[in-house]
Amino acid sequence: MSAYPNLFAEIGCTEEEIDEKLASFVQTIFHDPEERFCFDGPEGTAFMMDTGNHDARTEGMSYGMMMAVQLDDQALFDRLWLFSKKFMYQTDGKYKGYFAWSVRPDGVHNAEGPAPDGEEYLAMALIFASARWGDREAPFDYLTQARDILRHCVHQDELVPGGRAMWARENHYIRFVPEADYSDPSYHLPHFYELFARCADEGDRAFWQEAARASREYIALSCHPVTGMAAEYAEYDATPRHMFGKQMDFYSDAYRVAMNIALDAAWNGRTPALSDAVTRLQNFFSEHTTLLHYDSYMLDGTPIGEEAMHPWAIVATTAAASIASDSPRRLQWVRDFWNLPLRKGPRRYYDNCLHFFCLLMLSGRYRAYVPAGL
Repeated sequence: MSAYPNLFAEIGCTEEEIDEKLASFVQTIFHDPEERFCFDGPEGTAFMMDTGNHDARTEGMSYGMMMAVQLDDQALFDRLWLFSKKFMYQTDGKYKGYFAWSVRPDGVHNAEGPAPDGEEYLAMALIFASARWGDREAPFDYLTQARDILRHCVHQDELVPGGRAMWARENHYIRFVPEADYSDPSYHLPHFYELFARCADEGDRAFWQEAARASREYIALSCHPVTGMAAEYAEYDATPRHMFGKQMDFYSDAYRVAMNIALDAAWNGRTPALSDAVTRLQNFFSEHTTLLHYDSYMLDGTPIGEEAMHPWAIVATTAAASIASDSPRRLQWVRDFWNLPLRKGPRRYYDNCLHFFCLLMLSGRYRAYVPAGL
């Protein structure tokens, strides 16, 4: 896309003010002795710690790599990628070619199975790295590595005995985990799939193009017709699925749906049904809540009496939705987000990752990079 929307400019922020805020957040996330969550790992690596759970996750590692490539910091990117490849990448068994979703800071696995949202972010960050910096010797042959990840995502059952693909080929939907026959609406990233359709193995490019179309439809189907909320987990027909003993719909993962709709709009233009969804979401929160005071909800907006674990993330992602929203409150969300500091304390990791991405989006600095010739 030739021009990325800058909503901070619309509320009167200067480029110098945006630069200053971005630099401050980079300092906090990556260097502040008390509040950072990026740390040195073994053997010259680096890892992003989930400060609420004291582990490194493919979600966080891929988020860190995406931050690094957007910031044009190749040294940081390579250290994060090296940790992922050395300590998370599976070399045998039914998960060969996937990444263990959770490991300890020393690289010992907490779990063997993968989380598909990690794989799709890893692949996208690697493609961007190839475009920005070019490819070197393995494992820094970024485009080759990205294509290998995407190949396994679609063809694991054909490549590995006992393996199962992360995408259901019959409907082009991403699975919650490979073993599942249901999804997570926040995993659906049509803006990434549009780029995978240009950069993946040639034989899979039509698959990814169809996945982009199918995911936009699925996201729209997932969002409630009044509140605009999507569920944490959902069946293939978008009916909410309750798991892990939780009788609620809108929490944690689900906040990312609004952010994903925003980035798709920034890169590819608006999809009317998705713009309608985030317009409803902004209106609901504006009319029924106050800033940073949120519950966990059923899709119709009924609070269940359990405080949201990540209220900063709700503000950040709902503000990012202004890129796609037609709500009369859209710029007020941007103003409130601009004045919101990063979260502190043990739950800062998730909120501040999403905060950082939404800062990039709203300043027009979350860019798509494609290797030459693709």
